[in-house]
Amino acid sequence: MIENIVIADDSSTARMIIKRCLEIAGTADANFIEAGNGEEALKIVREQPIDLIVTDLNMPVMDGRALIRHIKASPKLTQLPILVISSVGNEASREDLIEQGAFAVIGKPISPASVAVALEDIIDQDQWG
Repeated sequence: MIENIVIADDSSTARMIIKRCLEIAGTADANFIEAGNGEEALKIVREQPIDLIVTDLNMPVMDGRALIRHIKASPKLTQLPILVISSVGNEASREDLIEQGAFAVIGKPISPASVAVALEDIIDQDQWG
């Protein structure tokens, strides 16, 4: 079950939209924790149990790619599913993000339907052991 979700994006409007899409897609009861960049998100996941990270790629201080690298390099966090929200539309970039450790890449503009598909895949993969 997805209980704690970190949303990392430097735009408060984007975070609000992502949160709303997640709620509509079935996580309305989750606790949403917002981060303005990857460094803030990394600090959060190191301090408390998190079930899912949803991150943008382009952020100041620490971008989404660096966030993925840090999480996947940590033995305690490596199984944490990461959804990337990106305007990067080409397949090579998507495949590269998956290889780096992203669970899924959702193109912008996001929709509740695209988020629901990714959440379903995460639950089906039984990310929580």
